[in-house]
Amino acid sequence: MTIAQKLRAYIDGEGIAYDTLSHHRTRTSSQSAMAAHVSGGSLAKSVVVHHETGYALAVVPSTHRIELSTLQDVMDRRLGLASEDEVGALFTDCDLGAIPPIGSAYDVPVILDESLGNASDVYFEGGDHKTLVRVSGADFRSLMKDARVARFSHPS
Repeated sequence: MTIAQKLRAYIDGEGIAYDTLSHHRTRTSSQSAMAAHVSGGSLAKSVVVHHETGYALAVVPSTHRIELSTLQDVMDRRLGLASEDEVGALFTDCDLGAIPPIGSAYDVPVILDESLGNASDVYFEGGDHKTLVRVSGADFRSLMKDARVARFSHPS
């Protein structure tokens, strides 16, 4: 059970306690939640978007879908999904599709869907397709202290 080096260094540097959960290899965050026997509503899914001046990490529960038009309105920018090459260049120590929501570890701004705001525990990808990281809800909110919070998703 390993997590990406940049993620580990950032969380450790913030003094945040965390656990890791290993599970069989999965392809989606919803599959990861099922494989690890955790609620999909408490698993934070990361989606990298690009705009004319850079990138942002949109973070929603794995049970939700991003409303791109709403996110564009909230950010007041024209957005698109980042390509695999762009994601790979930003998150060099992570597998594609297993991006952690802790954008501060990678110097990527985060916009957090408000539906994750009250979770007692939050799980997220640790950088590979076999490991989830668990932090308390309070610690997750601390890790998200620089994130912009808005409503831009709906249950899928």
